[in-house]
Amino acid sequence: MPAMRPINDTGLPFMKMHGLGNDFVIVDARAHADPITPTLAMGIGHRQFGVGFDQLAVIESGKSDAHLVFYNADGSTSAACGNATRCIARFLMDETGSSDLTLTTERGMLFARDAGKGLTSVNMGQPQIFWNEIPLAEEVETLELPIEGGPTATGMGNPHCTFFVDNADAIPLEEFGARYEYHPLYPERTNVQVAQITGPDQIRMRVWERGVGVTLASGSSSCATAVAAARRGLTGRNVQVELDGGTIWIDWRDDGVWMTGPTAHVFSGTLTPEFLRSLE
Repeated sequence: MPAMRPINDTGLPFMKMHGLGNDFVIVDARAHADPITPTLAMGIGHRQFGVGFDQLAVIESGKSDAHLVFYNADGSTSAACGNATRCIARFLMDETGSSDLTLTTERGMLFARDAGKGLTSVNMGQPQIFWNEIPLAEEVETLELPIEGGPTATGMGNPHCTFFVDNADAIPLEEFGARYEYHPLYPERTNVQVAQITGPDQIRMRVWERGVGVTLASGSSSCATAVAAARRGLTGRNVQVELDGGTIWIDWRDDGVWMTGPTAHVFSGTLTPEFLRSLE
């Protein structure tokens, strides 16, 4: 797969990728300055007037194989995006022929590898389970928050709030997620998951992402939910998570939380100069 051309007066090249329906616009800025601003990210993210995405990811040069920067659809940034990291890892592995690589994000250094059979694994690092790391606004027990439903708080480089419910599909997620994203206990807002234990080490999970809304999948949310379930004794540390977009596998090991699943490169394109100027 050839690398994308640098930005020039013919427009801005990009790729559209997804992991289980969690979709991304990816801009390769390794050969030039990062062109993305919050305003530009919002414009590209509009599903009618732009391209549309759950997150926009920028690939930058760094001391590792690449440094990644993530934007939400509302123009805000995120320190972590698990599925986008897997997608970019797959792109870079295909580009270089390597079966493993190292990436950096605001979250820190992440390791990725080819898991075979078209699957890509990324180690998302150790979960953050202390209130000030997630972060929360005050010191509380993170295993069961003082919120109706007693959700669990987890940090995966971004904050998460996981509700364990009897039937995840029965929750009106658009209303439910919007209600808790801005809960005062989360000063940086939060991703919201509703999770149902469906079998031994199996979880049905749906997700509301901060700055985005309902998504078909979320890698960091899957990691956070798996960690929360293990901490509460509901599952072991190696689980299969069934998302609206498909299946992902999470393994909380001594060296971090490993996430394994498929990726897809849907198409490559170029944002026109006219479109880019309209967002200035």
